[in-house]
Amino acid sequence: MGLSRSDHESLAALQSAPESTQVLLDQAKRGDQRALDRLFARYLQPLQRWASGRLPRSARDIADTQDLVQETLISTLRRLNAFESRHDGALFAYLRQAVLNRIRDEYRRSRRRPASAPLSPDQADDDASPLERAIGRETLDCYERALERLRPAEREAVVARVELQLTYDEIAVALDRPSRDAARMTVARALLKLAMEMESGR
Repeated sequence: MGLSRSDHESLAALQSAPESTQVLLDQAKRGDQRALDRLFARYLQPLQRWASGRLPRSARDIADTQDLVQETLISTLRRLNAFESRHDGALFAYLRQAVLNRIRDEYRRSRRRPASAPLSPDQADDDASPLERAIGRETLDCYERALERLRPAEREAVVARVELQLTYDEIAVALDRPSRDAARMTVARALLKLAMEMESGR
C-alpha cells in the first residue's frame, strides 16, 4: 500500500530536517521558534495517525482527533523546559503520553454526557478503538502488558512501527537513530523482545 499525500508531506518534512531531536530540543528550550516549529512538524502527523487508532468510536464526535492532537502538541511543546530527555525517543514518548492523557480525558467526558439520540436495543455496544477491534481485547491486553515490560527505547520503537506505522526513515529521525538500517535493526530487536514477553505472559 502506497503512502498518502499527507504521509509524503510528513516524510518530506522529516527528511528536510536532519537535526537530531536533541539538538532541536536544546534550541527550542533556548527560545528558538524555528526549532519549536520543526519539532511540531516532525511529530504532528505521526501522532494524529496514532491517536485515530486509539480514540473509541463513542468519543470521536466529541472532538476532532486531528484538532485534539494539534492542540495537545502545541500546549505540550510550550512546556518543554519541564522535560528532561533520559533516553532515545524520550521526547516522542513524552508527547505520545500527553496525547494519550488528552484522549483519556475526552473519553471520560464523553461517558459522562447523555447520548444525543436514543440507542436501538438491537445496536451492539462497539466502544472499542480500531486497534482493539483489529487484534481483539485479550490480545491487546497481552500486548499492552508486554509493552510495559520493555525498556523505554524498545517500547518507542515498537509503538513507532506497529501503532504509528512510521517508515524506517521516519523512525530514524523520531528515535535519533543514525540511519534507516539502524532504525530497522532497532525495531527488529524490539519486536523480538516484545514477542518473547507476550509469549511468557500468556
